[in-house]
Amino acid sequence: MSEARVEDLGSGLTPVTEGWFVVNVRDAEWWFSARRGARCAFESEYGETPVEFPQVGINITVLEPGQTSLYHAESNQEAFLVLSGECALVVENEERGLRPWDFFHAPAWTEHAFVGAGAGPCVILMVGARSGTGVRYPVSELGARYGASVPEETSDWRQAYATVEPFRRARPPSWAHLPWT
Repeated sequence: MSEARVEDLGSGLTPVTEGWFVVNVRDAEWWFSARRGARCAFESEYGETPVEFPQVGINITVLEPGQTSLYHAESNQEAFLVLSGECALVVENEERGLRPWDFFHAPAWTEHAFVGAGAGPCVILMVGARSGTGVRYPVSELGARYGASVPEETSDWRQAYATVEPFRRARPPSWAHLPWT
């Protein structure tokens, strides 16, 4: 296997060809949305020619207080490790507070979302398989309190994210306060 070529497409290094590569989190490509936080996926899913990991998805997500992921359930298990900061986990319509080094295992079809909490950014390592049959976005009264629920259940990601600000290539505003800077 040859080494991938990585390039800076506006907010850090991302692979533009298939192959192995090494990149530091502080140098990698970042995507930001005022409502959804920031994420570093280490792949180039939005590239001119996408370079995606076919078996395992991994990203680092940064949520400021009040920023949230969308309440959903996937056909594969997922794993989450809070690296720094605090967040609220909305899981199966219950709320749990998470802090550094808390691990959340989500078996297939576990409904969940994360909400940034505390006084500063929360950094979460997220890992999931890519071999499943899909995602479901259920309605959640608790999730809706945080702006994390869809108004009507769907399995169509385009419908689920239709009113959500899309990610753009940018580092999060809290960049200078994150562990790797």
